[in-house]
Formats: sequence, structure tokens, C-alpha cells
Amino acid sequence: MRCMSGEVCLSIPAEKAWEMYTNNEIVSKIDPNMLAGAEYIRGDGGPGSLRLFRLGPALQGYVKESTEKIEKVELGRSITYQVIGGELKDMYDPYRVTFSFLPVAGKETERCIAQWKVEFELLLPTTPPPEKAKDAALRFLKSFENFKLCK
Repeated sequence: MRCMSGEVCLSIPAEKAWEMYTNNEIVSKIDPNMLAGAEYIRGDGGPGSLRLFRLGPALQGYVKESTEKIEKVELGRSITYQVIGGELKDMYDPYRVTFSFLPVAGKETERCIAQWKVEFELLLPTTPPPEKAKDAALRFLKSFENFKLCK
């Protein structure tokens, strides 16, 4: 299994970032150019739930939507899901992503580290690793700060 990861430091507490990521109404408003909408099509966000992400215009040339099955949730800390539908499923199988939100020691009420990690296998040897997905995920996570400032 291949792996790729990245992280960004956010000027918001981990619990706030977690709330923003797991709440469909909030996450859909953070950056509509990148994420046009999110909804649970089965379940409530716990393991076994299905979540549909409709990507925004900034990503339409790469991925239009992604259906994800939530596999593991560490409340307030991390969520792991496997992509089961959409363009990513046509390029990689499996494609398993974990988003984590970790408080910065000594600054727990001010900052957190938002991490993105993917485990994947290429379906074709000519398919590139998911660098575009990594860049988009980290840009989207960084935009959490701007949304907070606009509230």
C-alpha cells in the first residue's frame, strides 16, 4: 500500500476544526469554490455512514464528487474513510483517507495541526500519485481559518 500525507497549522482550536469538518452545513460554506456541498446519505457520521462530497468549480477538472464510507472515528480527533464512488475510485483502489485535528501543546485553545493522510493503490501504472488531492485537501483545511474570521 502506498502512502502520502501532509499537514497545516491552523489558528483555531482542534475542537473547532473538528466541528467544522464534521458538520455538513458548516463544511459546505467554508470554501464553496472547493467544496460545493456535503451530506450524509446514510448514517450520522459514525462508522458505516456514507458521506457524499460535491466538489466545487476549482476542482471540477479533477474530481466532481466523492462518496465515502466512514470506517473509524476518534471523536474530536480523527476520521478515516474509504472512497467507494466518484472519480478517485476510478483512479485508485483502495483510497483511504484520514483527517486528524491535533491541539498544539501549550496553545490548545488557539492552534491545531490539521493532518491529511492517504493510503492508496494505483489502478493503472500510468496514474499519478494523488498529489492534486493532497494539495486540494491542505488548501481546503487552511481555508478553515478564513471562514472563522468571517463569522
